[in-house]
Amino acid sequence: MSTLLAIENLTVAYGAVEALKNVSLEIQDGDVVAVLGANGAGKTTLLKAISGLVPIKTGSITLKGADLSQYPAFRLAEMGIMHIPEGRRVFATLSVEENLNLGAWSVRGKIAPQELQKNLDWVYQLFPILKDRKKQLAGTLSGGEQQMLAIGRGLVSRPRILLLDEPSLGLAPILVSEIFSVIRKIHAEEGVTILLVEQNARKALGLADYGYILETGRIALHDAAAQLRENEHVKAAYLGGGKLR
Repeated sequence: MSTLLAIENLTVAYGAVEALKNVSLEIQDGDVVAVLGANGAGKTTLLKAISGLVPIKTGSITLKGADLSQYPAFRLAEMGIMHIPEGRRVFATLSVEENLNLGAWSVRGKIAPQELQKNLDWVYQLFPILKDRKKQLAGTLSGGEQQMLAIGRGLVSRPRILLLDEPSLGLAPILVSEIFSVIRKIHAEEGVTILLVEQNARKALGLADYGYILETGRIALHDAAAQLRENEHVKAAYLGGGKLR
């Protein structure tokens, strides 16, 4: 297994405030990596930096050795980096099918129409409700359906790495389980590499191969997910057990 994404000494600032401070992490090809942390720890900023939505102050982000700072955000999408933002951000006045077609924009003209249709059919297999709702306006979907649409939109282009920002946020427990089941299937059956930012630490560490703990913009701890689940600090701070140190 080889390194797909490497981040070294990354610092991102909003004015005088440094949201990320010398953050380093690696994601191996085919892995699921979870990033945990309290609100304001810098998790969303990390994803935005990877996908080119915020400028980097210092450090580097590379995809298979290619320096991502040299490319605008839309080029990063074409390179296979697909960001599913917090809050879903579907195009409310467009239909489900139109939203999905927009997700394929980065590969349109680069793959055969038959392959594009195959990708769309795959998304409909993952989320059958989207096929039933394909002519419905996205803004009229439930929160869970919109989350499915947001993930589906990201998958239509068959990305090299999927950046998921709080996919379970605001969803009922039964929908959270359904979303995580699909994420697991995407990884297990298709080998999609995933960087997962998630408030549900138990679900995230149950799915991930490796995990990082962000605290006030710095990496406080990192280890195999199975080891983090047994770490007393992680238990106390994120899993509801153990003693906080």
